[in-house]
Amino acid sequence: MTTPAALLATAATLTALTGATAGTAAAAEPVSAPAPVTRPDGSGECTYPAKQIKGTPWSLQRVLLDQLWQDTKGTITTGKDKGKPIRVAVIDTGVDIKNPQLKDAVDAKSGVDLLPKPKDENKEAPPGGPTTDVVGHGTKVAGIIAARKAPGTGFVGIAPEATIIPIRQNDEKGTGNTTTMATGIEKAVAAGAAVINISQDTATPLKADSALERAVEKAIAANVVVVASAGNDGLDGKVKQTYPAAYPGVLAVGASDRNNERAAFSQSGDFVGVAAPGVEMVSTVPKGGQCVDNGTSFSAPYVAGVAALVRAKHPDWTPQQVIAQIEQTAERAVNAHDRYIGWGVIDPVRALNEDDHPIDHVTLNQGPAHNVEAPQPAALATGETPQQRQERLATYALGGTAVIVAIITGAAIITRDRKRRGRA
Repeated sequence: MTTPAALLATAATLTALTGATAGTAAAAEPVSAPAPVTRPDGSGECTYPAKQIKGTPWSLQRVLLDQLWQDTKGTITTGKDKGKPIRVAVIDTGVDIKNPQLKDAVDAKSGVDLLPKPKDENKEAPPGGPTTDVVGHGTKVAGIIAARKAPGTGFVGIAPEATIIPIRQNDEKGTGNTTTMATGIEKAVAAGAAVINISQDTATPLKADSALERAVEKAIAANVVVVASAGNDGLDGKVKQTYPAAYPGVLAVGASDRNNERAAFSQSGDFVGVAAPGVEMVSTVPKGGQCVDNGTSFSAPYVAGVAALVRAKHPDWTPQQVIAQIEQTAERAVNAHDRYIGWGVIDPVRALNEDDHPIDHVTLNQGPAHNVEAPQPAALATGETPQQRQERLATYALGGTAVIVAIITGAAIITRDRKRRGRA
């Protein structure tokens, strides 16, 4: 298990590698670049291909998958597109389809590569194409959304029948910028995406009516749910907005840990809609296998996967209604919005089951907040859980009562026998 110190070090590394600052749209400033290196267990670097991780990740242990998938695993259930897979665009570093769990999940023909070709004719062009991912970031993001089940691992995507549209827009050098991201959003809409995942961010606001803002607005108007990571610059404790997550109509996702609390690196702000698991996240990597990583980059696709399931079950719902459903059913300690985890930590099963009718915004209940303790991964338990302790104490109490009853009963029998012998 990764130690807290190692986790903070990893988060700091992510922040250092993704801390680019965006300026005006005209300047086409770079968006934050994904981290090129991950650590599978806190002790070594992840190499591609990686070994299979056999166990079920904690982020999936907390979900009753049979109940989550009782209506759909990502296949549209009603309407003119019934029976077709819901389409989710991943605007990132590409999605490697050599990983067996992604081979049948990716629509390579609809993919787009927006990275520029080298201007120097003598310079060899880097490997290209939307299914090329030399970083591994986009492959992990896609896996959390739609990885298929595979023998030898307990990892699977949240929506394992959804289709991924790969849009390669960035790399380890931070080549992507606000203009290419805007273009990526437009390409995703044109390719029929019902959900767009953007696990990238800028550090400062762009000018009003920037190309990126216009692209987001057009996507929402085209009935597309846009999900974006809130960013990994939260270690300094400062509240700030990141983009495109902070644009109106976008579902901004922060990172939570095993205790449903904000991960230390997760950027806080009033724009955060919900939080989702983002610590020690298992997912697919290029060429095969899985690795572990940390960041809001991996919280966002967890939510995008749930959004894909909601859209597949309710294709007639608007983007706002899908977002409101996810926010309404999130687990929260208080009946209010929180700048750290938004409306709470996403509850996938509630989002797919408490859906009798669409809603347009969160409605606060008069009673206590929905704050059910998440199931603890049994394989990772280091001591007895609170429930086990209660059961143990209850057993002691019952056992003690039984002993007392036995003593009293025994004493009564002895007294009775003595009286009988005295009469005789």
